[in-house]
Amino acid sequence: MTATQSQDGSQMLTGFNHNLKYKGKTYHVQTEDGGKSNPSIVTHTYIGGVILDSVRKSYADIMGQEGWQETLREMMKAQHLEEIRRLFSGAFDAVTESKSGND
Repeated sequence: MTATQSQDGSQMLTGFNHNLKYKGKTYHVQTEDGGKSNPSIVTHTYIGGVILDSVRKSYADIMGQEGWQETLREMMKAQHLEEIRRLFSGAFDAVTESKSGND
């Protein structure tokens, strides 16, 4: 399990980043750990540097439990994959189609 140092010196798990092609456009899905001082998982979906969607989930309830970091890693993975599933199911089509119509 990979970890990085947060600003407060605590360990944060390294997140997930994917560039994905969908309907001729490239999207970026990024999931991050907020660290112990901000125990939340944050996932953003971007197109062209613009955030289309943000999902935030607290994990304060699992901190300190045995194996909590592995549980956190699985929660991060699940949230990241769910956002990718939403992308490929067309959840952002209306937003991206209306934006491309204004270009």
